[in-house]
Formats: sequence, C-alpha cells, structure tokens
Amino acid sequence: MNMRVVVWGLIIFVMLLLVALPTVLFLSFSMLPAVVALIVDRTDEKSATFCVGGLNLCGVFPYLLSLWLQDNSLDQSLRLLTDVFVLAVIYGAAGMGWMLYLSLPPVIASFIQVMSQRRLQQLRATQKTIIEEWGEEVIHDADVGDVSAPVEMPHAPSERTQAPAPA
Repeated sequence: MNMRVVVWGLIIFVMLLLVALPTVLFLSFSMLPAVVALIVDRTDEKSATFCVGGLNLCGVFPYLLSLWLQDNSLDQSLRLLTDVFVLAVIYGAAGMGWMLYLSLPPVIASFIQVMSQRRLQQLRATQKTIIEEWGEEVIHDADVGDVSAPVEMPHAPSERTQAPAPA
C-alpha cells in the first residue's frame, strides 16, 4: 500500500476519533462481522463482504440513527453496545447476510440448470421440426437426440433455390 494512503487514513481516523468518538466506538464493535467477512473472503468479487457487510449495516443503522439524533455521547454508545437486544439485532442481521451468501449460490445454480434443460428441450423440438421439413439427410449419421454431433444444413430443396424466371 502506498505510504501516503496510510498516512492520510491515520489522519482521518484520528480526526474522527476527536470529532465523533461515540460513533467510531459504536461502529467499530458493531461492524465486526463485516470486517471478518472482508478478511475471510478471498474472492475477487468480495461477495461475502457485500452480503454480510450490507445486512450488518442494515442492522446497525437504526441504532446509529438513534445515537446521532438523541444522545450522541460515549455513555449512550456504550449503553447500546451492552444491550443484548441491540446486539442480537446487529449480529442477527450479519448472520442473515452469511446465510444469504451461503444459500443463494446453490439455488441460482439449480435455477440455471433447469433453464438449461428447458432450452435443450426447445432445441431438440426445433431439431425435429427441421428434420421433418428438410428430411433425414440433414443429420447423416447423428442421432436426433445427440446434441454434441454437428448438424449440417444442406442446400434447400430445389424448388426453393431456383431463381425466378426473368420477365
């Protein structure tokens, strides 16, 4: 990492500590599941980080608003962090993010598989229609159900390929 970025990050962090200590304290403990997801997620897309971090932020946001709009003090921040209900909502939302991240890919994969099978059925029906229209010579030695075999299209029947007579 560039040294300049690190220095500016530290300056901004110190300024936030001076200006908004209750908010920084509350966010640093309540957003821990998102930080863990960021560390654990080694993929380039960072899908786990977005799922867990997004839902974690959704769980934190109402309490962060109450901290900002009511009593923005260190005492209120600590009171929120020691409330079992608040922690259950915050970490429960992050847990839902993990469940979403872990359960959604298999559902999407099975949905794509069903769509592929449907498309294969449509292609086979189209292939049968073509064979009925053009004849068996379009498949040569390939089976009708064999999708991997290339299907060659011969020239159209002679009545379709003849040029119209000049007038």
